[in-house]
Amino acid sequence: MSKNLTALSGRKGLTDNLFETIGNLTEAEGFLNNKDAARLAEEYLVGDAAVYGASTFYDFTRPENKGKKVYVCNGSACLVAGTQDKLKAELGQHFKAEEIGEMTCLGRCHENSAFHYDGHNYSGQSTAKLQLGGNIAELEFGDTYNVQAIGAGILTKPFASLDEIRDDFKKMLAATPEDLLAQIKASGLRGRGGAGFPIGIKLEGCRKAESDQKYIVCNADEGDPGSYSDRYLLEQQPIAVLVGLIIAGYVTGADRGVMYIRYEYPESIEIIKQAIADLAAAGLTGTGILGSDFNFEFKVIEARGAYICGEETALLASIEGQRPEVRVRPPYPVNYGLFGKPTIVNNVETLANLHFILKNGGEAFAKIGTSKSSGTKLISLDSAFNCPGIYEVDMGTPLATVVEELGGGFKRPVKALHIGGPLGGLVPVEKMFDLTVDFESFAQNSFLLGHASIVSLPEEYPMVAYLEHLFAFTAHESCGKCFPCRIGSVRGKELLQKAQTSDYKIDNELFTDLLDTMKKGSLCALGGGIPLPVMNAMAHFGGELSAYFKEKV
Repeated sequence: MSKNLTALSGRKGLTDNLFETIGNLTEAEGFLNNKDAARLAEEYLVGDAAVYGASTFYDFTRPENKGKKVYVCNGSACLVAGTQDKLKAELGQHFKAEEIGEMTCLGRCHENSAFHYDGHNYSGQSTAKLQLGGNIAELEFGDTYNVQAIGAGILTKPFASLDEIRDDFKKMLAATPEDLLAQIKASGLRGRGGAGFPIGIKLEGCRKAESDQKYIVCNADEGDPGSYSDRYLLEQQPIAVLVGLIIAGYVTGADRGVMYIRYEYPESIEIIKQAIADLAAAGLTGTGILGSDFNFEFKVIEARGAYICGEETALLASIEGQRPEVRVRPPYPVNYGLFGKPTIVNNVETLANLHFILKNGGEAFAKIGTSKSSGTKLISLDSAFNCPGIYEVDMGTPLATVVEELGGGFKRPVKALHIGGPLGGLVPVEKMFDLTVDFESFAQNSFLLGHASIVSLPEEYPMVAYLEHLFAFTAHESCGKCFPCRIGSVRGKELLQKAQTSDYKIDNELFTDLLDTMKKGSLCALGGGIPLPVMNAMAHFGGELSAYFKEKV
């Protein structure tokens, strides 16, 4: 992290944002050319190296992106579904090989065969039409999936009207920020992006920080392959998400909200922009909201393809136009965040819960779920289920209920469930009967709930190939700041590749030491988290993996 670059970027802030400008200038050619890069370095006073380092990092601003016209999803759900090779072959009938690129997870995990073309995402039936000789320019880019809840159903119910929100805001403005903060803390709401950190503690830290400017940042860069619950909220419950930012702003004293939305979700970006306009037209944003002294404005920033931006400090560096590297903490963002100002960073689902707490109180939320994991949880089910979709359950619901009753069981034999994204637990299918959907149950069984996405690994899919995929994903997405992640992920990938393509056998002690080094030495959860599913596989699928190791796994 460079505090100088943070300060220089802060001179123009969100109004004339460096990262946004870099993104806009890449649209024409697919990357930032040298002339534009030099101009930006001079205009923002950040230097050629800083602009080059940032612009060449992202999937959709780097030079390798030049000339790409269509992008095939290479996320875990599409990979194990086995749909993408056939899709690439079909797209090869319409595009040259060098015009076909890749994207990591388009949020179409429920139907696969996903690709991005001309600003829209396609999957499922649209892709089937293409394979039957349809014109790519005439395909429909929408999709459908099941949305259902059992229990409280906070996030899957129709959201309040603007008139109802106006009444709720009057209630909020009549209370003190301290009173509302107390309700949020009493709710026990924990972050839904993976770490499960209580949002009340974050809000309190930011509120206590002294500054002339504070920010609320929504991490809507849902990068976990297999997850599309945030996409559901952004597209079908956008006002709930935005209201959550406003509530957080009132509690902390922040007057700017940033929606950092992944480039791979073009429809989400447009829907959120329209929802922001609707709130403004209703007088629910802006200066002096409802005659009070509370102000709040939104800024939408389109991400450009980097999983590491799911880590809050890398995300903030990204918005500042810096290379999105993980920052050493402390200081924490609540004290030193965006442009060096106190900042709250939370994911979509976490913020979307705040309206319920405002309307019903913290105690009502705390009564849902378990004593340590309160509220509900959205779960994404992939195409291996008979009824794939988004399901909302009270925390503490048996995982088997999700799989067998809501998901309707599997269409094909499945041996493992990768739950919570690439860094989540790799759960043998028979272990689902031991788990409930909450943070504690997963941790006690050496798994991780994370984002609560479920990618189903078919019986015939080689576990060793899947582990190689996880290491390759980490190697591609690493910010490079720390050695254990940057080097360890590549070494893990190389070992597994060599074991599959030659008579080489992996030394078990060496491999275990590699995982231990990544787990203990990495700066963030990317390098530190990827050993978990690998160790889960070694613990539960040792027989299958033993052919690739010298010693018994």
